[in-house]
Amino acid sequence: MKAKKARLQEILGRLKQYYPDAHCALNFQHPYELLIATILSAQCTDERVNQVTEKLFRKYPRLEDYAQASLAELEADVKPTGFFRNKALAIQATAQQLLSEFGGEVPNSIPELTRLRGVGRKTASVVMGNAYGWAEGVVVDTHVKRLSQRLDLTRATTPEKIEQDLMRLLPQEEWVLFPHLLIFHGRQCCKARKPNCQACFLTDLCPATQR
Repeated sequence: MKAKKARLQEILGRLKQYYPDAHCALNFQHPYELLIATILSAQCTDERVNQVTEKLFRKYPRLEDYAQASLAELEADVKPTGFFRNKALAIQATAQQLLSEFGGEVPNSIPELTRLRGVGRKTASVVMGNAYGWAEGVVVDTHVKRLSQRLDLTRATTPEKIEQDLMRLLPQEEWVLFPHLLIFHGRQCCKARKPNCQACFLTDLCPATQR
């Protein structure tokens, strides 16, 4: 464990050096907008979500607008993100819950966030970390899962167990940034189908390249 923590600290330092601007790729101004964008991001690229939310956030400038919207119209507005019926229903139900149970404010704890329709632990962690700057967990998306396994930071296969392994290895103050760093690296270098190991600055720290 001690050796793995030390290796991870070196990985973390290099990632920070190469990706100093790593950040949440979803565009938002208010916590509820990040919540909506994260719901829309399921099985959809961040780029497509940002294209949709650019229009969506202008059309529905208040939380009340989502709560009172025509569901059919909301479905049409989010259709390009896929699974639009479930997503529109989740967005509207979440808006109604926020207004009726939380005074129109997005709660800042994972237990409260996961009470909202369509909000799982991953979505809650995204909101906590990027809207409020505090993490109660580590976000594990497809990039984080793939790179954590390739770098031998975990042998787990489920997001829940991978998250627990990363939480044990990382200082809590790094829980928000670390997923962004892995996502940037996964998109630019360590891609799923064809990782560019020759150009990777982590080769000497990556057991996957030494097998």
